[in-house]
Amino acid sequence: MKHLVDKVALVTGATRGIGRGIAIGLAEAGATVYVTGRSLNNSSSDWVSGSLSETQSAIDEIGGVCIPVQVDHSDDEQVRLLFERIQDEQDGQLDLLVNNAYSGVQAIRDAFGQPFWDCEPSIWDASNNVGLRSHYIASVFAARIMTKHKSGLICTISSWAGMSYIFNAAYGVGKAACDRLAADMAVELKPYNVASVSIWPGIVGTELFDRFASEMNQTNATEQKNSFISDRYNWETPLFTGRAIAALACESNIMRYTGRVQIVAELADKYGIVDENGDRPASLRSLRFLLPTALPVLRTYSSLIPDIKIPWSLLLLNALSSPKI
Repeated sequence: MKHLVDKVALVTGATRGIGRGIAIGLAEAGATVYVTGRSLNNSSSDWVSGSLSETQSAIDEIGGVCIPVQVDHSDDEQVRLLFERIQDEQDGQLDLLVNNAYSGVQAIRDAFGQPFWDCEPSIWDASNNVGLRSHYIASVFAARIMTKHKSGLICTISSWAGMSYIFNAAYGVGKAACDRLAADMAVELKPYNVASVSIWPGIVGTELFDRFASEMNQTNATEQKNSFISDRYNWETPLFTGRAIAALACESNIMRYTGRVQIVAELADKYGIVDENGDRPASLRSLRFLLPTALPVLRTYSSLIPDIKIPWSLLLLNALSSPKI
């Protein structure tokens, strides 16, 4: 359904992965979608390929409207000019910002399995410059547009790492800060009828994570500890996140969600969304995910397990002792 016709959206970091999936999901719903990234055309030097032109082609194929803009989100001036362009081209309209740009995947891959003191201190900037900081900068410029119209939604892509250890200390701190950023921006934006939420996808089978998972599984110890990764159990596609955000953006009373974490799989349940293969992956706090993760023999029968969500209070109590990915 084209619920977002006449809406203008910006997705940062949309050359591949979750960003591309979000852009496609918003275009499916009828939005005019600006997408940013450092690569206009594919570069053979990239660890995993991806470009703005490829994202534009994918959106063109579904009849959507995509406007690619080459932007390095570590450069504040380039970001300022991006929003100036959107304001000029769209007569001051910007309905949705999705903060997704992230440049820390290579650093995470290189440092995997090492304690933080054995890593170069630069891993902090690699994880949180184009990531946490760039989300803040983009939100500043988006808010200047949205508050004038007293309407808009800012979605910041975060992670379950905001609550429990995943990958490394720098990554987890950055994601926890993304959640706090979304919550605190919501306080200041609320009088202007602009919503701010944090989005938690599940285990997303991006090009990068798929390759990363394959490398993780080269050792038996890793494979045993992370078998739900090795067999791609309950994985989501990037489009699943896009469809969830598109549905959320259509909410007539979006302000009731502002300042809160929104889990992609739970938004899918609420709005009746399915992934591109027709499945609906379970939330990572659902017994439908947790029990088969602990007992792989149950995975064949996961659809028979009640989709009961573990309360947030219990998740927080268990966070320090939860399995490490």
